[in-house]
Amino acid sequence: MATTQSTCQYIPTDVQKHNVSLINGENISIIFEGKANTTAVDHVDFGIEGNKITAIIGESGSGKSTLLKIIYGLLEPSSGEVRYKGWLVPTRKDKLIPGHDAMKLVSQGFEDLNMYAKVWDNIASQLPNTDLAYKQITTQKMLERLKIDHLAQHRVADLSGGERQRVAIARALINDPEVLLMDEPFNQVDAAFRDALQQDIRQIVDELGLTVILVSHDPSEVLAMADQLIVMRHGKIVDHGQPTDLYYAPKHPYTAVLLAKSNILTEQQAGILDITSKSMIGIHQEWIEVNPNKNGLFTIKDIRFRGFYKEYVLEHHDINLHSIVKHETPLEKGTIVDLRVTNYITF
Repeated sequence: MATTQSTCQYIPTDVQKHNVSLINGENISIIFEGKANTTAVDHVDFGIEGNKITAIIGESGSGKSTLLKIIYGLLEPSSGEVRYKGWLVPTRKDKLIPGHDAMKLVSQGFEDLNMYAKVWDNIASQLPNTDLAYKQITTQKMLERLKIDHLAQHRVADLSGGERQRVAIARALINDPEVLLMDEPFNQVDAAFRDALQQDIRQIVDELGLTVILVSHDPSEVLAMADQLIVMRHGKIVDHGQPTDLYYAPKHPYTAVLLAKSNILTEQQAGILDITSKSMIGIHQEWIEVNPNKNGLFTIKDIRFRGFYKEYVLEHHDINLHSIVKHETPLEKGTIVDLRVTNYITF
């Protein structure tokens, strides 16, 4: 049942939809016109739950950031609609200053930060001067929550990328938005400090009941912190679900490659491994056991150092497989081996 009168000041003709997700998108497309029209988002549907972290992932150019801006209302879709709490999200044609009032967007370029102002002023400036005591207390609490209170009197220009990101998040959260949108939030954060920032965001979500939507081209950044993943490729959503579900049981080969660097084989190639399938399969690197056998079909073509583990590159005619080294001492390059596949996915 729909509400008969809109409470939205920007779209007075809107009628609220019930029984939809907190943020709901239907048939969303956007085409950028030029010498050659580009479809950045291509007829996608999605539902995003409240009080959770949803990560939109995919390679560069897949439409992730464009979809994020459509959700916020910065871009107007060529077709379809986005609703927040059942109400249409206003776009540029509806608001003089675009962007949903209940949401805040942290861009990857820190465009909203005053680089030559102090950290304190960047955050406190978002609050009115009608109650100076409240402004002082609230700003201090936000600095402490993001663990940047020791940087309060530093200029933003003098901070590292990770510190600037914390300032940008604090500035976005100071007015208690219901939804925080982040575009590549870990792009400029050193790997050594990335995990700490991710866990701090996780804690803020749990404490405040915040809804977070973030974009990342690197799934390893978000696997440990996201509640839901939306996987995009060529402007389409190819998978959507919990990280563990998409890792172990993806619906699309692209998801398997993106999350697990999975080996994708045709049904004919699968037969070489004694796997009978009527469709493509995916074999994660950790699902392959490699043992020396002079009568084996595969040869170790290369051994690659990956930090805390090593990786075999295995070759048989036109088939190249990658497998995690499980021996304490890797077998030598050129060794002929047998493979045992412990698990696989059928697409």
